Amino acid sequence: QVQLVESGGGLVQAGGSLRLSCVVSGRAFSTLDMGWFRQARGKAREFIVAITWSGSTDYADSVKGRFTISRDNAKNTVYLQMNSLKPEGTAVYYCASRPFNRRLVSLRMSYDYWGQGTQVTVSS
Repeated sequence: QVQLVESGGGLVQAGGSLRLSCVVSGRAFSTLDMGWFRQARGKAREFIVAITWSGSTDYADSVKGRFTISRDNAKNTVYLQMNSLKPEGTAVYYCASRPFNRRLVSLRMSYDYWGQGTQVTVSS
């Protein structure tokens, strides 16, 4: 059974930092592309960042220079370091996985397993 479990969300003031973690079980983590998405209330789920099985990364323009994705294959974990958080970053953050492939990592429908999400609230 494949499971993705996120943690690390919470309440933070604007300008602050949080680090999200996503632990994957039930599949070979080192062969997976991993993505982070977020969904604000009343809005569509949007791509934030992804890291491929080989370590290549891709960031949405809205988070470039502030967010950093990394992975630890020994721990089956992907991390999202979020700095300089903004109130518009308030959302539920989801990690997602897919077997490595050539489709764009920002393509939401290319991911086949998702975590339950973790709430991030940024106060102004």
